[in-house]
Amino acid sequence: MSNGFINRNQRHIIERIIVKGTLVLDTPTCLGSGDADGATDLILLRDSKEDKALLMGSSIAGALRNYLREYRNGYGAIEESLLFGGLRSDEEGEQSPLIVNDALSRENIKVELRDSVKINSVTRTAEPGPKYDLELLEAGTKFDLYFELLIDAENNKEQLVRELAIALQGLERGEISIGTKKRRGFGRAHVEEWQVWEFDMTNPNKRLQWLTLDRDWAKSYAELPNIGKSIETALKVQLDAKDKRDRLFITATFTLATPLLIRSGQASSDKSPDVVHLKSRRNGELKPVISGTSLAGVLRHRAERIINTINKNPCIVEDIFGSDLGKDKNQQAKASRLIVNESVIKETTDLVQNRIAIDRFTGGALHGALFNEQPVFACDQTEFDLEIELRNPKDNEIGLLLLLLKDLWTGDLPVGGTSSIGRGRLQGKHATITLRREQQDKISTISQSTPNESLVLINTESLEKFVAALYEEVIE
Repeated sequence: MSNGFINRNQRHIIERIIVKGTLVLDTPTCLGSGDADGATDLILLRDSKEDKALLMGSSIAGALRNYLREYRNGYGAIEESLLFGGLRSDEEGEQSPLIVNDALSRENIKVELRDSVKINSVTRTAEPGPKYDLELLEAGTKFDLYFELLIDAENNKEQLVRELAIALQGLERGEISIGTKKRRGFGRAHVEEWQVWEFDMTNPNKRLQWLTLDRDWAKSYAELPNIGKSIETALKVQLDAKDKRDRLFITATFTLATPLLIRSGQASSDKSPDVVHLKSRRNGELKPVISGTSLAGVLRHRAERIINTINKNPCIVEDIFGSDLGKDKNQQAKASRLIVNESVIKETTDLVQNRIAIDRFTGGALHGALFNEQPVFACDQTEFDLEIELRNPKDNEIGLLLLLLKDLWTGDLPVGGTSSIGRGRLQGKHATITLRREQQDKISTISQSTPNESLVLINTESLEKFVAALYEEVIE
């Protein structure tokens, strides 16, 4: 170091690769601005000139960096990558050769409002205080992504391009979520199409093409890009890296055994009933959904009940579902390793039910306590898919999730509100359980056409050992 500055080698850029893509949101997304002064507790980040959502380049780069590290080395591994430069802790780390631009939504912001509240696991009622609401971008919102990879004379081009393809492959497959509450189903997205330009900076004509690409002040001389649905095709690269992430996937198809009511905090119109089931817009149409936050809360409370029944040991629940800062200042918050996605319910019927509160003293109707609710009812075609993923699963944790799946399957674990009057019961139809360890998949399936028919089990002999491992862990 000299004069307070770090001596760095100047990069001799010999090639530039520009990649564009169209990012489409599959579920509502929260891109929080961090501004506390707003109509809601968490408001969307907006462009200062237009009423459009702003997706920061730093957020995209951070998500890509994290995905690349986990894909190549597994969860919790140390990063080894040339694509994103040195670590933050390394003061003399190299600059990232990848430039990630901010992205604006193509259309003006379309907001979806969600309310959330914390439920006490003992009383099963809302806890005082922790109620909040947030703004979400509607599903279907599109962003134009822009990446520029700088190749200098000293870097290995093949390695950089391969790492970029792996990272962008995560966006293409919908495995990278953006925004907050990603592990509760928000922020899922995918890329529809890739466009790639390659410019040889040692060639004067190619430099002119790069200078005039997407510039308002000049005519573009750039050639047509390589276009592909797959980033491998667009970048003309062969990916040989293997996915080293250990994960458990549970994908289960359910139907509704009873009406379902997850309260929506925002009425669709002034003439709506007092309580309406939660709906979210998909392809311009409102669809009833089971939110990831509601399902995760239900699963956590039942997991606590199971563990407390065997032996009071809440550590396993906190290891799976995460924990907040406790009363002990030395305790650290834990992020959830369980990803619970939002589910759209297909083919339902909305019916309004009138209810009235009863005065327990007189046994008559309580004055002024008439209200109506609009749950969703099932028909023969009603079904929805629940998707759950657990990262770095242990045998005992898998056993706990299998017990939760069993309770959902049999209708013993209701979802949503007003479960005390028989709502929220589910009936399982088909489930696929995939355990990926050491780059190998072990798949088990469970099917049941109707509640009266017996289960059809395929490759489920090994599932019993996970439940046994749970019992042994909790007892110890």
